[in-house]
Amino acid sequence: MGVDVIEAGFPASSEGEFEATKKILAEVGDQVEVIGLSRSVKQDVDKTIDSGLSSIHLFIATSDIHLKYKLKMTREQVLDRIYESVRYAKDHGMIVEFSPEDATRTEEDFLLTAVRTAIEAGADRINIPDTVGVMHPFKFYDLVSKVVSVAGSRIVSVHCHNDFGLATANSIAGVYAGARQVHVTVNGVGERAGNASLEEVVMALKKLMGYEVNVKTYLLYETSRLVSELTGVPVPYFKPIVGDNAFGHESGIHVHGVLENPFTYEPMSPEEVGNFRRIALGKHSGIHGLKRILEDQGIFLSEAELREVLNQLKRMADSGKKITPEDAKEVALKVMAKHTA
Repeated sequence: MGVDVIEAGFPASSEGEFEATKKILAEVGDQVEVIGLSRSVKQDVDKTIDSGLSSIHLFIATSDIHLKYKLKMTREQVLDRIYESVRYAKDHGMIVEFSPEDATRTEEDFLLTAVRTAIEAGADRINIPDTVGVMHPFKFYDLVSKVVSVAGSRIVSVHCHNDFGLATANSIAGVYAGARQVHVTVNGVGERAGNASLEEVVMALKKLMGYEVNVKTYLLYETSRLVSELTGVPVPYFKPIVGDNAFGHESGIHVHGVLENPFTYEPMSPEEVGNFRRIALGKHSGIHGLKRILEDQGIFLSEAELREVLNQLKRMADSGKKITPEDAKEVALKVMAKHTA
């Protein structure tokens, strides 16, 4: 697809993950950077090195709630751990991306101190995770702007969770603030409500911000369906970009416009993302959409016949029936037979 970096796994989490990471690295070769996730502890770093990776994503929590209840460490101890782990990985020739986990609930001065510590130790990239999705775009913009000013020439990336449905919006706000890398997942899969969605972020960057990215967008729909099949997690019908209704039209007003010029009601073309335009029939349908659906099936009716068919289909839809092109064809053939009898 042309993504820049693949986070292949967490090599120290299990033997299966370790082997999978190695296989992914062997599969892609030098086509793309492959990075491994690692806690800021020596044994995790060693396991990541053993997997053959040359890039590592180190993380340790920095919020007070994580320090108190999970890590049971002081701020000073965390800063020491950040420096030691980043330095250890750099001494072993690794490209290092560092994440202060739960950054968005970390006291700001301490967060910036943690970022500076990682940079002093040699971190190549700084990632800001909104670990429990508590940011809104305006607040996240301000935070990322401050991190960017501290990071200097280093790439700042963002990692947004979708607990309030804002992962894509926050990711875009982060880029607007100067971030140059976004952590995303296909279909937004992830912990709890998921992560920022690859397809949404890519298309928002291209269409709303005018950025060129390396992703081959025509593969978005196909890749979405593959991931859905492999994970067993269905893609929501109304999912932006890759949902079955993302380019679906039922309203007669919308269908008329789209048939004349798709951009009247589509902010991007379905072909651009590998999806399809779908003209649906229902109680909001108009004569133009019905005419197109029937003509696609080789049925040509007069305007009077079309209105008769449309009225029958609307009555069926009002009763709760989902109308299909086959229903339209069946009704149309009956109307034609009546008019030719």
